[in-house]
Amino acid sequence: MSKRFTLKFAAACALLATAAMPFGIAHAQTKLKWAHVYETSEPYHKWSVWAGDEFKKRTNGKFEIQVFPASSLGKESEINQGLQLGTVDIILTGASFAANSFPRLAVSYYPFTFRDADHVIKYSKSDVFKELTEGYKKATGNTVTALTYYGARHATSNKLFKNCDEMKGLKMRVPDAPAYTALPRACGANPTPIAFAEVYLALQNGTVDAQENPLPTIEAKKFYEVQKNIILTGHIADALLTVVSPSTMGKMTPAEQKILTDVMQEAAVKATEDIRKREGELVDEFKKKGNNVVTVDRNDFQQRVLKAITFESMKLDKKDWDRIISIK
Repeated sequence: MSKRFTLKFAAACALLATAAMPFGIAHAQTKLKWAHVYETSEPYHKWSVWAGDEFKKRTNGKFEIQVFPASSLGKESEINQGLQLGTVDIILTGASFAANSFPRLAVSYYPFTFRDADHVIKYSKSDVFKELTEGYKKATGNTVTALTYYGARHATSNKLFKNCDEMKGLKMRVPDAPAYTALPRACGANPTPIAFAEVYLALQNGTVDAQENPLPTIEAKKFYEVQKNIILTGHIADALLTVVSPSTMGKMTPAEQKILTDVMQEAAVKATEDIRKREGELVDEFKKKGNNVVTVDRNDFQQRVLKAITFESMKLDKKDWDRIISIK
C-alpha cells in the first residue's frame, strides 16, 4: 500500500509541476523560417534577427524564428512562392515581386513616383498602401506586416551615361520583375533579369554593362569594385515588405499576431534609420574609393519614362499612382 501511494503521489506531483510551467516551456516550440536575399552585413538581416529574438522573448519562447539570409532558401521569386508552398513562413521582399500575385501593388515602382524617403514612409502609413496590401492579402492570403525603406535606386555602369539617350543599347541588369524594366526600356537600353546573388559575377565578366540598386546595396554587394561609374538617377525610391504566410498566421492567437506585427514594425523603423544614415554618407565614400559619381537631370529621365511607358502596360492603375503622388 505504501509503495502504491508513493507512486501515485509522485505522478500527481509531476502533473502539477507540468501545469505550473511557463506556457512556452510546457508546450512544444514552433519554429519559423524567415528568408531574404540580403547579406548578413545589411540592416535588413540585422533587424530581422532582432525581431525574431524579440518575438521569441515576448511569447515566452513559444515561437523561434530562424533567419536565412543571402538567397540561402532561394531567389526572391522563389521565396515569394515559398509562402504559398509552405517552405518559408516570413519573407522580406520588394513589392514588385509580391505584385506577381496582385499587379497593382507594384505601382510604387513606376519610376520617379516618390520625392524622397519621407514620402515613402508617409506612403506606408497611407490609405492607398492599406488598400493595396489588403488587395494583395485577398489574392494570396499573405499578410504584409511592415514596410522598410530600401533606398533610392541608382545606376552603376562601365560606360558613363548622363542622359536617357546615352543609355541606348546598354545591357542593364534588373531584378526579375517587370516593374524594374521601365527606365531602361524608355531609354533604349536592354533590361536583363539576373538573380541578385549572381550580379557581381555578371558585372565582372561583362555579361551585363550596368545595374541599378541603392547606394547601401552597391556597397554591401561590392558592385563598386567592378563598376567605375555611379550615376545618381534615383529613379525608384525602393522599399521592402515584411510578409507572413497565412498558415503561419493561423498558428497564432490574435494577441500573438499583434506581437509579431509590433516587433516587425519596430524592426522596420530601425532598419530604415540605418539605411537613411548610410545612404547620406556613401557618395563621399565612393568618391574616396576612386569611383566616378555623377549627378544627372532626373527630370529628363522622368519625362522620357512618362512618354514611353504607360501604366496599363505595367498592369497598374494610374489612380493609385495619382493618390501616392498627392501624399504630402
